[in-house]
Amino acid sequence: MSRTRTALLAATALVAGAAGTAYAAVPGGAGAAAVPCTVDYQVQNQWDTGFTASVTVTNHGAAKSSWAVKWSYAGNQKITSGWNAKLTQSGAAVTAANESYNGTLATGGSASFGFQGTYSGTNAIPAAFTLDGVTCNVDSGGPTDPPGPTDPPPQGARVDNPYAGAKVYVNPEWSAKAAAEPGGSRIANQPTGVWMDRTAAINGANGKMGLRAHLDEALRQKGSGELVFQVVIYNLPGRDCAALASNGELGATEIDKYKTQYIDPIAKILADPKYASLRIVTTVEIDSLPNLVTNVSPRATATPNCDVMKANGNYVKGVGYALNKLGDVPNVYNYVDAGHHGWLGWDDNFGASAEVFKQAATAEGATVADVHGFIANTANYSALKENNFSVDQTVAGKSVRESKWVSWNRYVDELSYAKALREKLVSLGFDSKIGMLIDTSRNGWGGTARPTGPGATTSVDTYVDGGRYDRRFNTGNWCNQKGAGLGERPKAAPEPGIDAYVWMKPPGESDGASKVIDNDEGKGFDRMCDPTYTGNPRNDNNMSGALPDAPVSGHWFSAQFQELMRNAYPPLS
Repeated sequence: MSRTRTALLAATALVAGAAGTAYAAVPGGAGAAAVPCTVDYQVQNQWDTGFTASVTVTNHGAAKSSWAVKWSYAGNQKITSGWNAKLTQSGAAVTAANESYNGTLATGGSASFGFQGTYSGTNAIPAAFTLDGVTCNVDSGGPTDPPGPTDPPPQGARVDNPYAGAKVYVNPEWSAKAAAEPGGSRIANQPTGVWMDRTAAINGANGKMGLRAHLDEALRQKGSGELVFQVVIYNLPGRDCAALASNGELGATEIDKYKTQYIDPIAKILADPKYASLRIVTTVEIDSLPNLVTNVSPRATATPNCDVMKANGNYVKGVGYALNKLGDVPNVYNYVDAGHHGWLGWDDNFGASAEVFKQAATAEGATVADVHGFIANTANYSALKENNFSVDQTVAGKSVRESKWVSWNRYVDELSYAKALREKLVSLGFDSKIGMLIDTSRNGWGGTARPTGPGATTSVDTYVDGGRYDRRFNTGNWCNQKGAGLGERPKAAPEPGIDAYVWMKPPGESDGASKVIDNDEGKGFDRMCDPTYTGNPRNDNNMSGALPDAPVSGHWFSAQFQELMRNAYPPLS
């Protein structure tokens, strides 16, 4: 079963934190049989004197070739600008009429528009809306019936951006480790992802909390407000075919075991009505689908394991199955891993990867509507925004794209890559409202090595190398990178099209062991985690840049945690 990004679940008006939503009745609910239209009004962002809002109107009556939605404010809200509708205001009364390109409103069809406004005092959501003079969100001309004593309370309404107006779950296990480090209390209250990196993690292994225990704690942290619970789905058969440090427990052909022993139990837990009030964000299978483009034959970066996974189709099948099953849970928001700019930003990778994402999103019963968005830079180090150079510049007679660092990439940072990828995915048929997440847990690159301006213009390489924040030897380096720092703190809706900056990778957890370490987690030794390694075609034969003395992936790495705090940008106070 698939859903759109906004569900209309209950005829009540709520304000949660800085965001609010007017939810309209579902046809078929109590007293809702004759609802002529529904209006979903959401305050997306709110600050001391202003706000932005989005409105979706759904027509349940006869088809229309033009439309107008009207409402009145109870306070002193003033609309200052808008998009996708012609907005006019007279006193408290507002009219939003269609533009020339979105006037058609079929039976069951919806139209969305948005605006920015100002206010003082309170920013109450309008109490009533009309569509072409007909009152919406009511049945048979009267107010929608309130929930009766036997009706379930309104909860878990699907929203466009799950992070807006919500707290995000703080993993108490990670928080305790962070707080135990000198200076760690400064960030111990930050939200991080909960990783289901093997089947045993579902019920809890080696004394760690299982999924239900985390969800129960999330309910406690939630209180009466909204809360996002972030969980990483990470256990594909033949996992991480191009890396050994994060190999998984399932063999390349064990797709049935992945489905029945891993995804199905997780889906069952997430679907428990006990957790229906949580906004559950899933990050689906990092470092998987991009490998089917960049690390397969005949490329020089190919590995035999990735060739096997492309041939058997189990990455595509596994991701599709996960999206389908998890997407059936009404309060789950699926975000698919989309690599990072230093992996997929080149012309021959970018479009091909988007096509693979579409293939997986329509496999095993999934549809594009099961994808709420994508996440870039998961557990990686690529800079959020490089301010000192761009691909449009020419230095010493050469394009910045010709520099050794950029190496003809179209993108130099994660923000530009994420926005461009979003546009590409929408062009391939994904919902125009999909949002992007960017993992900023370790891409701050602050400290004394952070450049304060562009490099010298003597050559394109001195210009780029002197000004770039990302201090790695190569963007292909991914394991326990020396000199990295904490990045932007988790934040909702920081940029258009970006649902949130997140710390999906818990800072302080190792990417992989720097030498062979026996373990019962199926995790091997990858030379990219060895500080003495001189590289391979995937990092243009550069040094690995890895820190020494690292433990197995996922285990606590105190030395890295301390370095991340020292090099945080923005700096820690």
